[in-house]
Amino acid sequence: MNRLVDIFQFSENFPLIFTQANFWIFFAVVYFIFALLYKKIKLRNSYLFLVSLFFYYKTSGLFVGILIFSTMLDYFIGKSIYGTPSQHKRLVLVTISVCVNLLVLCYFKYAYFFTDSFNALFKTNYEVMNWLGYWGNSFSQQNYFTLDKIILPVGISFYTFQTISYSVDIYRGKLKPLDSILDFGFFVSFFPQLVAGPIVRAESFVPQISQKTVVTKSEFNAGTFLILKGLIKKMIFADFIAMHFLDRVFDAPEMFSGFANVMAMIGYSLQIYGDFSGYTDIAIGLALLMGFQLPINFNAPYKATNAGDYWKRWHISLSTWLRDYLYIPLGGNRRGSVASYIILAIILAGVVIAFRNWYVFAIVSAIVLLVIVLAFFSTSVKSQVNTNINLMLTMLIGGLWHGASWKFVIWGGLNGLGIIVYKFWRKISPYENKTGWLAHAWKIFITFMFVTFTRIYFRGESMEHIEKWYLQVANNMDWAHAWDIIVHYQMVFWVMLIGYITHWLPETTKANVEMYYAKSPIPIKIMVSIFVGVLCYQAFSADFQPFIYFQF
Repeated sequence: MNRLVDIFQFSENFPLIFTQANFWIFFAVVYFIFALLYKKIKLRNSYLFLVSLFFYYKTSGLFVGILIFSTMLDYFIGKSIYGTPSQHKRLVLVTISVCVNLLVLCYFKYAYFFTDSFNALFKTNYEVMNWLGYWGNSFSQQNYFTLDKIILPVGISFYTFQTISYSVDIYRGKLKPLDSILDFGFFVSFFPQLVAGPIVRAESFVPQISQKTVVTKSEFNAGTFLILKGLIKKMIFADFIAMHFLDRVFDAPEMFSGFANVMAMIGYSLQIYGDFSGYTDIAIGLALLMGFQLPINFNAPYKATNAGDYWKRWHISLSTWLRDYLYIPLGGNRRGSVASYIILAIILAGVVIAFRNWYVFAIVSAIVLLVIVLAFFSTSVKSQVNTNINLMLTMLIGGLWHGASWKFVIWGGLNGLGIIVYKFWRKISPYENKTGWLAHAWKIFITFMFVTFTRIYFRGESMEHIEKWYLQVANNMDWAHAWDIIVHYQMVFWVMLIGYITHWLPETTKANVEMYYAKSPIPIKIMVSIFVGVLCYQAFSADFQPFIYFQF
């Protein structure tokens, strides 16, 4: 009984996380009540909305108010857009929706980033003030909000993009607004995907809200299989290797050899995939058990044969969102607008500031000047710049979405550069059109290595931290003791090997495994579930291991 009280009381030290027993007790209670009322659609939606608000309250406390504010704002703006015949007023309303949502996101996520960048550029010493916390405390006798720092609400980037898509889709005439604010709140806050995606489009999820709940046998099998697979990805292929090797190296890269640092980066690619896709698998599985379809977010990304292919397979819901709501409105691959060039110039200036190095400034300036001169004298170069600027800009902003730091912008820029370089390389590549397994494996290998080693800007705590990693790799590979590293951390390397092998298995093999699970009798499914539970428990750590994408 005390356990149930703890689960349903707020404690910032014990949020509801998929990898903890408390969440599954919570879900069992929620699912039991859901089974009693799922036939009444309005009641079902209202119930799941309230459950989702509670779930977010358990995760972020009073920041649930921000979620409610976003819900109310876009619900009423959406109805106003749909009911307004004037195109000018419709444009004003959708602009208000986008701007207010982005301002809220920027306040919580980028206040320190913008302030630090301004201080670095103009040599000032401005400090961030938590105005929202100050105003919040003024309405009560107790200080609910800390004033010394702005805390980032969990998952704010995800639900902000969802509410923006709702208003924009209504403006574009692709969607009718929901009649009930409770139904809209359910769309915004559906708890399986609320804090780490996938990002759900209104046009795909809203129609499901008015449909009856139907959970077929195949959906139940697929849902439970995804949950088990997600737990293995997160607790074995992500948390285990992170706790026993990766975190030690990244915390002090200068204390390990260059070989250990390289292997840590290779391991990190497995960790972040297992962590993020594991969460997505569990979220999709939970939704299926309640009769709802969430979008696929990963499609074997390390099977990609080039950088562009990789971003069609990794975090698909974000990639397609940026394509439809940023890349195409900016002009896509047809042209670069004035806004494109202004935004790109600001971002490049910020990258130079981040490095605080005259050599970087000189190199970036020389490249920009060279491109301008070539574009002036060559229509071909000018055309290429115009057709690729929006792609690069989208990747830079996509990098910034992942974190409030210039290192994330650099990471996004490197990925954008990889896509653009490949567009030229494929025209002269000697193996681009070859279908043999060796050429295919080589393209996968090159793409994987590119993706992996650009992630140092994603994983490194700071630019100084990243520099230490580079120095160790460049100056201290220490091949003589490489085998000692492998032997000492042999369990970690075995898990990494198994993880990558299972990832690179043919899709038919994976489909067969899922089919065997689906066709197996209930006792076998129970035994598999117990086995997975015991396996994950053996790898479980008492240390809290949040999902990596919670911070975004």
